[in-house]
Amino acid sequence: MATSATPPIELYTRRWCWYCFAARRLFDRLGVDYREIAVDGQPDLRYEVSVRAGNWPTLPMIFIGDQFVGGYQEVADLHRRGDLEKLSIPHE
Repeated sequence: MATSATPPIELYTRRWCWYCFAARRLFDRLGVDYREIAVDGQPDLRYEVSVRAGNWPTLPMIFIGDQFVGGYQEVADLHRRGDLEKLSIPHE
């Protein structure tokens, strides 16, 4: 459950994207709130987010707070190392 100390998570996705599905599933399994923004049919939005993410070419594009953390594989790696929870779990 999100609190004011939890940085917002934005997950930019496409409807029929396996990696997008896997990212949602990981956050759901961890009980972490996120805001999903579908970019299907919105090439301008996808381009804008890609530029914001340093010209990241693929989906999903995941931001925690203002920090771009990558796509599904990068978030899964953060989780395996225990670093995702440090970024996305509420802090006192």
